[in-house]
Amino acid sequence: MNFSFTEEQKMLRSTVRAFVDKEIMPHIAEWDRKGQSDPTIYTKLADLGLMGVCIPTEYGGSGMDYNSLAIVCEELERGDTAFRTAVSVHTGLNSLTILQWGNEAQKQKYLVPQASGKKIGAFGLTEPAAGSDVVALQTTAVKDGDNYILNGQKTWISLCDVADHFLVFAYTGDRSDKHKAISAFIVERTWEGFSSVATKGKLGIRAGNTGELFFEDVKVPKENLLGEEGEGFKIAMSALDNGRFTVAAGAVGQIMACMEASVKYCHERKTFGKDIGRHQLVQQMIANMEAGYQMSRLLVYRAGELKNAGERNTRETSLAKWQACDFANKAADDAVQIHGAYGYSDEYPVERYLRNSKAPVIYEGTREIHTVMQAEYVLGYREDKRLNKMLPAWQDDL
Repeated sequence: MNFSFTEEQKMLRSTVRAFVDKEIMPHIAEWDRKGQSDPTIYTKLADLGLMGVCIPTEYGGSGMDYNSLAIVCEELERGDTAFRTAVSVHTGLNSLTILQWGNEAQKQKYLVPQASGKKIGAFGLTEPAAGSDVVALQTTAVKDGDNYILNGQKTWISLCDVADHFLVFAYTGDRSDKHKAISAFIVERTWEGFSSVATKGKLGIRAGNTGELFFEDVKVPKENLLGEEGEGFKIAMSALDNGRFTVAAGAVGQIMACMEASVKYCHERKTFGKDIGRHQLVQQMIANMEAGYQMSRLLVYRAGELKNAGERNTRETSLAKWQACDFANKAADDAVQIHGAYGYSDEYPVERYLRNSKAPVIYEGTREIHTVMQAEYVLGYREDKRLNKMLPAWQDDL
């Protein structure tokens, strides 16, 4: 298995890194304090072709592969989680889902402008009483002639006030049928009855826009049904495979950021007459960051290779998301510890890294959900559909 980068990917990394250093790093501390960022940042990302990295060129994208998308997410999160989140939601959860499940008319109307960054897409699954338990959602879409009448509420929606189009999941059938009665819709911001409200007072990702969506008798044309009625749960799970991949890749970037800040500080700060980097317990924390970085990166690119090959990757992506986010959370905690009292101040970026690192451990499937998934694969309680058998992957290699 070859994980070496192509010249195109090396150039992509350099381009995104330069963008982050110029457009994000000088401003992020202020944006984080204010709880908002410059909205033109999305236009600048679009100008670089970063809002449609792995969308085919025929639909306005850059036509790169999934590991190129991982590179973009790594480098953006090195700047701040908010900007990786924007790409995760717009590309991973929305655009790639329309690419997989949409008909040609939907792709031309919604995917093409999103891939070029002229329009922004978001994803509406989570509700106040429905997170990990997807079938607990309360939003409904009732057929009425050539329309569906959409009513309900979504919460913790990234880009809630920014996005033009939303993928929204609602019950269209009998609730007793559970996931088989959920459908997916493409909803436009400008439609009557739609509104959004930003959430304030977040622990982290403060520069990002997050909030609630409200639907009050919103008329959704039947042609905006994505896939078929009752396919919403499958569509949501396929979207999460892409979203989790981008979150995992972003976590790799956050570990990178923690290491860069910590190494710099280790060479600046002296105690007991020597660089603090000379102390073994500090070295242990740096070593753990490096180990987490390398292991997470391998897991992410392994999942990316499966995606590039068109193979089922739910298991591998779940593992990458779980481990990378846990490693990033630990790396951020250690980075604050290395900085000592200064780590508790926003004079240095590591306190922001720690605040930002908590959300990815929760969203796109909590740590606990992924732990259960991995155990059930190994125990044979969950079918590995890539291998098409009920046995652990390591047994397949014997």
